[in-house]
This record gives sequence, structure tokens and C-alpha cells, in this order.
Amino acid sequence: MRRLLCALGLSVFLPAAAVQAQDTMPVPSNYREWVFLTSSMDLNYSSTATPSHHMLDNIFVNPEAHKAFLQTGTWPDKTILIKENRMAESAGTLSKAGQFQAGMMNLEIHIKDERVAGKWAFFVSPDGRADGKLMPQSASCYSCHQDHGASDTTFLQFYPTLFGIAKDKGTLSASYLKETGPK
Repeated sequence: MRRLLCALGLSVFLPAAAVQAQDTMPVPSNYREWVFLTSSMDLNYSSTATPSHHMLDNIFVNPEAHKAFLQTGTWPDKTILIKENRMAESAGTLSKAGQFQAGMMNLEIHIKDERVAGKWAFFVSPDGRADGKLMPQSASCYSCHQDHGASDTTFLQFYPTLFGIAKDKGTLSASYLKETGPK
């Protein structure tokens, strides 16, 4: 089984011919030390889905990609975004209201690689520890991100610390601008 390797938290990619054959990606061991971008609760992209539980998520990006984005308003090649999807639990013995993050539901890895069709790949780890499995190009995540991502197929519209940078640098995607209209 061919694999993408992670060394020192950075992705090291196989030769271009092997990239198309990738089917797993190890979860970078230190991703929680990366730049935290945002968190959300019950964010759902389907108007018909009714979740049976609450979910909280956290988004992290590798520091090198974050630094480049701050300068250019675009994600460089080899960007790795990690999305932790966690169960939300109700108030416990101490707090009397609200929700807090609990166990990992799954973990999504979104990687930019200029050699891959569409330049981005999605991997999903079922528990945040096991290697992420490559989602096929036919998976809805690819078209949804392409059609609705505010910047470079990423949902930057949900990253309040970076959205203004992309807007100021004129790097918001045409599809996002068309969908949202003038701001």
C-alpha cells in the first residue's frame, strides 16, 4: 500500500507518478501544535440532514502554509488542513448549561498537491489515530469545496482570522463571489 509520509509534521510526497495511486495518509502526530484557525458547532452542509447528535470541530493548518497565506492570500503547494470532528456533550457535574468537546468522531485531512487532479485531496481517519483513507474524486467533498469554497477550494468563509486577508488581497474564488453577491 502506497502512503504519504509525514516527517516533522510536514508532508513528504512520493514522486508524481505515485501521487495518483495514494490511498492512505498518516495523521501528522503534532498537528495540534499547528496554527488553530477556527472551531464550529453543528456546521452541516446538507439542508436535508438532521444530525442525531451535536458535533464540534477544530481546524488546524501547518505553520508554513499559514505563514505563506498571510503574505499572499492563497494556500501554497503542500498545505495541510486538519479538521477534527468531535462529539459534543451536555453540561456535566460542574457546569449547568452548554456543550463541550468530547471524543473524536473522525478526522479529515485536506492536502494541496499541484500534481493531483484538482490540486487537492481529502483523506478521512475514522478515529483521528488511524491513517486517513483517500476519498475518491467522485466524493461530494470535492465538488462542494470547488463550488462553495471562498478561497482555493477551502471554506475560508468560516475562518474569521483569514477571510479578510483573502478579501483584501483579492483572492476570493469566483464561485464564492458569484454565490454570495457583492459585499
